[in-house]
Amino acid sequence: MANGINTTSISLNAIESMVVGRLKSGSKGFYALLLLSGLLVAVAAGVGIHAMVKGHEAFYNVTREMPWGILISAYVFFVVTSTGLCLVSSIGHVFGVQDFMPIAKRSVFLSIATILSGFFVIAFEIKIPWRMAIYNVISPNITSNIWWMGTLYGIYLMFMFAEFVFLNLDKHKPAVFCGFSGSVAGIAAHSNLGAVFGLLMGREFWHGPYMPIYFITSAMMTGCAVIILFHYLAYKVNGEQMDGKMRRALEVTNKIGILLICVIMFFTTWKMVSGIAGQPAGKYEAIMALVSGQFAPNFWIFEVGMGMVFPLAMFYLSKGKNLTMMFLGSLSMIIGIFVMRFDLVMVGQAVPVFHELGVNEYKHIMSYTPSLYEGLITIGGVGMTIFMFLLGEKLFAGHKVEEHAEHH
Repeated sequence: MANGINTTSISLNAIESMVVGRLKSGSKGFYALLLLSGLLVAVAAGVGIHAMVKGHEAFYNVTREMPWGILISAYVFFVVTSTGLCLVSSIGHVFGVQDFMPIAKRSVFLSIATILSGFFVIAFEIKIPWRMAIYNVISPNITSNIWWMGTLYGIYLMFMFAEFVFLNLDKHKPAVFCGFSGSVAGIAAHSNLGAVFGLLMGREFWHGPYMPIYFITSAMMTGCAVIILFHYLAYKVNGEQMDGKMRRALEVTNKIGILLICVIMFFTTWKMVSGIAGQPAGKYEAIMALVSGQFAPNFWIFEVGMGMVFPLAMFYLSKGKNLTMMFLGSLSMIIGIFVMRFDLVMVGQAVPVFHELGVNEYKHIMSYTPSLYEGLITIGGVGMTIFMFLLGEKLFAGHKVEEHAEHH
């Protein structure tokens, strides 16, 4: 018995010394970035709690007419990214496509990091966030899309945690089960998030069956970009050379990214056409605000240019081999997609509900500019993802995939 306890304590000490050794192995730049991202999270938490205590109306620029601000769009961005990471990574260890195996562990870890960042941001958007957690359980409203959103994302996160644990324990059957279940929960949660927008009949820009399908497709596109970006950065952080299998994994991710960008271009084109043809009330005004109005710079420069055209060119020209071009394309796409989420949330609200009735107060397209507090909380969400990514690289030794694991 004593020997067993001694062996356990020795092995725990060995693990502890390994982890401490890994954490000490970073460069000065690594620690500077870790400190900076940690500070961003701390500042965001501080201003978020201050706004919560003193009242959102004093610090946020949302109004009764435009109640959803940048915190909602940041939340959508993070959970979309998380679902995309889950779906793309599941192609490997869940569905058995060998080329995707090397990206599995890091992608699952990043899916957890991004959804936690999303929860962090939305916590400060909700007036009293713990009430949502309590009443979600004790007073469920199964006719509410937002109730389903909270519940399904909770289930999704649970499966992602379990999958990551099993992947690291090298238990591949339960990891496959959790990965598959997580993918199903992610698709359900994500299509439901689209329905939160798509079932709002008073907002013509969002209304219709388009949103749930668009959300899932754009999630996978975002997932491809984030996988390429963070795998490129991971090898820089760890000071390692990328092996052939990892290069092959990023090459096929690059190809899927090209396909999905083309699909999103197709979706975007028909969204524009359907909003202009026949000039449907409410929707036409929103589309025109996006194409030639106050949101036009966002749409043409960020959504179209940085979110689709430039990444498509970089991904195609790289042939899946030039990692620097793929990295630049991914970085551009992620920035473009963030603005895409912002525009989606804002343009849907910018046309007043009473616009088509000719009410004088609501004849113009409304505008919204994030406040300092809202901006800091959003940056804190990004900081949280970067902080968790950097910490994860050291704690989990670069998320290595064992050779024998690939043959299960």
